[in-house]
Formats: sequence, C-alpha cells, structure tokens
Amino acid sequence: MGTMNIVTPIVAQRAAAPLEPRRYHGVNWTGLRTLYLREVRRFWKVGLQTVAAPVVTTLLYMMIFVVAMQGARPGAAGASYGQFVGPGLIMMAILNNAFANSSSSLIQAKIMGTAPDFLTPPLSPFELMAGFSLGAATRGMLVGLVTAVAVWPFAHFGVHALWAVLYFSVIASLMMGFVGVLTGLWAEKFDHLAGVTNFVVMPLTFLSGTFYRVERLPEPFRAVSHYNPFFYLIDGFRYGFIGHADGSLAAGVALTLGLTVGLGVWCWAIFRSGWRLKT
Repeated sequence: MGTMNIVTPIVAQRAAAPLEPRRYHGVNWTGLRTLYLREVRRFWKVGLQTVAAPVVTTLLYMMIFVVAMQGARPGAAGASYGQFVGPGLIMMAILNNAFANSSSSLIQAKIMGTAPDFLTPPLSPFELMAGFSLGAATRGMLVGLVTAVAVWPFAHFGVHALWAVLYFSVIASLMMGFVGVLTGLWAEKFDHLAGVTNFVVMPLTFLSGTFYRVERLPEPFRAVSHYNPFFYLIDGFRYGFIGHADGSLAAGVALTLGLTVGLGVWCWAIFRSGWRLKT
C-alpha cells in the first residue's frame, strides 16, 4: 500500500508533464532520408506517367525535328542535327520533370491537407528543402537517363566532356527542384501551377536554343537569349556531348551555380517562415 502511494504521484506527475519534442544535434538523417524516399516512391508508383510518358514525348520531338526534317537543318561543329538537338531534348526532359515533381507534391499536400505529415516530424527548414529538392532532382536525372537511352539510336552522340554532362544535369535538376518548391508553396490551386508551367517554364525552355543555334538569331533576340538561364544549361549540357558551345561555359557555370544557391536559400527561408503552410 505504501509503495502504491509513492508510485502513483510519480506516474501522475509524468503524465501531466508536457512531452518535449525530440532534439537532434545536427542533421536529422533519418527524417531526411524518409522524406526523400517518400518523394521518390511517390513518382515511382506512377512510373508510366512520370518516367515513360516524357520519353515518348521526347521521341515524338525527335521524329518531327530529326527524322522528318533530315538534312533540312544544319548541326554545329561537324555534328549532325540529330546530335545537336538530342542533348537539348534530354535537358528539356530533366528541367520539366524536376520542376513537376516538387511543385505537384507540395500543391497536393496543401490541397489534400496532408502538409502536417512533413511539418509535424522534427524536420528543420533545411531538411525539408533538401528532401523535396533531392526527390525532384532524382526524378529529373532518372528521366534524363532513360531519355538519353531512348534518343541515342536517332542521334548517335558520344561524350566529349563528362564533367559538363554531369555538372549541368545535376545543377539543372536541383535548380528546377527549387523552382518547383517555390511554386508549390506559392500556388493555392492547380491553375496557379499550370500557369507557371505554361507561361514561364515552357517558354524559357523552348526559347533557349533547344532546336536551333542562338547565334543565328537576329538582334536583339540573340542578346536577350543570353539572359535566359535555361540557355546556359542546355548549351553547357550539349557541349558535354558535341564539344561545341554557343555561349561562355565559365559564365554558364557561375550563373547556374549562383542561381541555384540563391533559390535554395529562398526555399529555406520560406520553409522557416511557414508561409502558406502553417495556419
């Protein structure tokens, strides 16, 4: 009886004390890995739509611009038109799919009310930013790899500079993953997401030299094209295959790296503030 009298107040005191959240010193690697795997599995479950469909779209572009117009358009630096346009189409698939992954994930979470699933766990703003952007980059890189395999029989391109292929594909995936995060956080409905895709991402992609050489444009369009970051991504990525670039590789590396870091800091700041996520 005496033991029960001692234990009961202790149990009651523990039950009444508020539970403090678990504190992590450094990075919560378990939570970050879980969020990343969640993002990867989310698009992998519908792989026919997220991976196979972009490859079919790219092959249609190849049939129209390369097979149907064979010999009608010149290439660059001794490369055929197929070798010229192939890397551009691969990069276009990387950009579009990295953006689509993070933006659609966040807008769906907000509309369906599942945002607390990643806001409640002990994840810092940096870990949230990294989890969503790395998941988007994984989809972009995966679609780019599958697209390259599908496009190669039509283009037969080789690898001239492996560093350029790896750098510009990785930085493009991360950049558009960050842009998708910002868009998903800003958008309040799917119409907003479609507006950014149709009026920002697609025009910048098609006006970046994917199907033509920018240096052949008349002024002022040639000069304006050099302010398009997608131009440097496609131009540098293409250089990795055919060994020719229409712009400055050093400027492309500096611009894309600075822009990606800036977008990452912006995403971190918004997650930290909880803008349009916490009510």
